[in-house]
Amino acid sequence: TLRKPISQSSMADWASKNLNMHTQGIFRRRISISNMLSWNGGSIKKPMLITSNRTIKKEACEMFKLVQSYMGDRQTRMDRNHVALVTVTKCWSTQGLRDELYIQLIRQTTDNTCYRSLAWGWELMAISLAFFSPSPKFQSYLEGYIYRHLDSDEKIAQHIKDLKNKKITKSRKKRKQNTEDEGLPISTYAKYCYRKLQKVAITGGKKGLRKPTVEEIMHARNAILTPSLFGSSLEEIMLRQQDMYPGNKLPWVQTQLSQQVLALGGEQTEGIFRVPGDIDEVNALKLQVDQWKIPNGLSDPNIPASLLKLWYRELEEPVIPQQFYKECISNYENPDAAVAVVQLLPELNRLVLCYLIHFLQIFAQPSNVGRTKMDVNNLAMVMAPNCLRCQSDDPRVIFENTRKEMSFLRMLIVHLDTSFVKGLV
Repeated sequence: TLRKPISQSSMADWASKNLNMHTQGIFRRRISISNMLSWNGGSIKKPMLITSNRTIKKEACEMFKLVQSYMGDRQTRMDRNHVALVTVTKCWSTQGLRDELYIQLIRQTTDNTCYRSLAWGWELMAISLAFFSPSPKFQSYLEGYIYRHLDSDEKIAQHIKDLKNKKITKSRKKRKQNTEDEGLPISTYAKYCYRKLQKVAITGGKKGLRKPTVEEIMHARNAILTPSLFGSSLEEIMLRQQDMYPGNKLPWVQTQLSQQVLALGGEQTEGIFRVPGDIDEVNALKLQVDQWKIPNGLSDPNIPASLLKLWYRELEEPVIPQQFYKECISNYENPDAAVAVVQLLPELNRLVLCYLIHFLQIFAQPSNVGRTKMDVNNLAMVMAPNCLRCQSDDPRVIFENTRKEMSFLRMLIVHLDTSFVKGLV
C-alpha cells in the first residue's frame, strides 16, 4: 500500500526542490511556485521539472501544447482521442516524461476558471494512469494532490467563482469563456484516479512491446464511469453483469476464460499457467473481454490462461479475503481445517474459489499431468499468489508465508469436494 498522502507543507517543500523555476519579462524574474503551479494559457519554454536530458527538455514543451489541446485550451486539428494517444505514447515510451506530464496536469487543473477544461484535464490524468505510474519520487506528491480533491466539488465551484470575480489577466481574456458546468464532478475523477494510482503503483502500467492504441485510450476513458472487469471487486463485477447474465452465479469473465483454456486444449499443453502468453496478445484479449466479447481467432491456450491469472491477481480484494489469511496459513498442513476455512468464506467468494479449485483439479489429473508437466505442486505454486495476499513488508515473513500459501492451496486441490460446481455453470 502507498504511504499516507503528504502534507501541504511537504508538497511545497518537494516543489521547491524539484520544480524547474521559470522566468518572465525582460529582467527574467523568477515566477513564484504558486504561479508555476497555476493554469497557464500560454506555452512553456522549458520543462516543469528539473532535468538534464535533452530529449525530455524538447519533448516537455511539445507535450504541454498537447495537454492544452486535450483540455480545449489550444486549437488543434486532431480529435481528442488522438491527442491523448500521442501524449500517452510519448510518456509510455519515454519514462522520463511521465512525471513531467503529471506535474503539467496538476498545473493546468489548478486555478482553472473553465469547468470543462478542468474536467478534461482530470480525464487525461485518469487515462494516463491506465498506462503508466509516476516515479516513486513523485508518487507521494501526485497522491497528495489527488487526495485533496476527493471531496472538493463545492470548494472548486466557489473557487472558480471567486477567480472569475477577480481581474482577468490578458491571457485569460483571449480564452474562450465557457461558464457552463460540463463533464463529471471533479471528485468522481479524483476518486477514480486515487484508486487507479494505488493499483498502478503496485502492478505497473501497460506492459508489452505494442504501443498504446486508440481503442485502449477510449477504453481507459470509459473505465472512469464503467469499472473494468479487472481490478474491481467481485460484488461490483456481479452487479455489472446482472442485466446481461441475470442467472449467472459466477463472474462471466471467470467462467468464459476458464472454458477458453479448456476449449483450446490447455489441459494437454506443456507448462500451462507457468509459461506466459504473449503479453501484447493478452492485452488485446483483455480489451475484448472488458467489452464482454470472446474473439473466435484464439489458438494459444496460454493467452486466456495468462489473462485468467491476471483477473484473479488484480481483484480489488483477493478471492480469499484478507480477514481469512491467518487461518489459511495456520492450517496449511491440515486438510480438514483447510476445507473448513472455505466453508467460512462469504457465499460469492466461496463459489468463485470452488470453481477455481474444480478447474485446477482437471489439470491435476494424472493423465493431464503427463502432458502439461504441471502437477498439483506446480499448480499450487503458480496460483497461490493470485488467491492469497501477504500484507507484510518483511521479506522473511513473505518468504515463509509463500510456502504456506502454496501448501494451503495444494490441500484444497487434493481434498476439497467441488462436484457441486458442475451444476453452477
